[in-house]
Amino acid sequence: MSNVVIRLARPGDEPGAYFVCLKTGDYGQDGEPFYREDPDALGRIFVGPYLAFEPELSLIAEDEGGVCGYALGALDSKAFYDRYEREWRPDLCAQFPEPTGDPAAWTRVQMAHSWYHRPDYFVPEPYADYPSHLHIDLLQRAQGRGLGRRMMGQLMGRLRRLGSRGVHLGVSMANAPAFGFYAHLGFRELIRVGSGRDGCIYMGQRLLEST
Repeated sequence: MSNVVIRLARPGDEPGAYFVCLKTGDYGQDGEPFYREDPDALGRIFVGPYLAFEPELSLIAEDEGGVCGYALGALDSKAFYDRYEREWRPDLCAQFPEPTGDPAAWTRVQMAHSWYHRPDYFVPEPYADYPSHLHIDLLQRAQGRGLGRRMMGQLMGRLRRLGSRGVHLGVSMANAPAFGFYAHLGFRELIRVGSGRDGCIYMGQRLLEST
């Protein structure tokens, strides 16, 4: 078992981090079979803008095989989404047309491309208590070693030092192990949006007490 280094992201990490997003893109499982037409479809939403806009909150896990995980965050979610809307999304929409036809018949790639045109900027309330957000993904070879806990701890520590009062994250209702992982770390459920495999559970954790 190789040693893993946790470090801040740096230029050149994009391909490796996008690959991690792909390999965890099926509700935490391997998404590669569903995104062969466009392997970076998910990474352009869930990885790229964080590496570009929040480098001080972008942690990379690396072993002898390369990038094997990441923990990515945004200090002020609304400010992050505003910048995403102005600086990131226009290029996505220009490069990838919005899918047409019956959404029920769309492929996973078409669904991801539709998110470029119809982004989800939902943030749970009370926003003042949970303004930051984060997400984490690890390749299978990096799981079960306490790495996720370490990366979450480091990232939340960074958010706390930057003055964040709290952090939230979204978990697919289809990803029960992730819900259990976050609950074990002290996150509590804030709200559920939608239902079934398309539903999302938003969870939050306070970082600083109110003054």
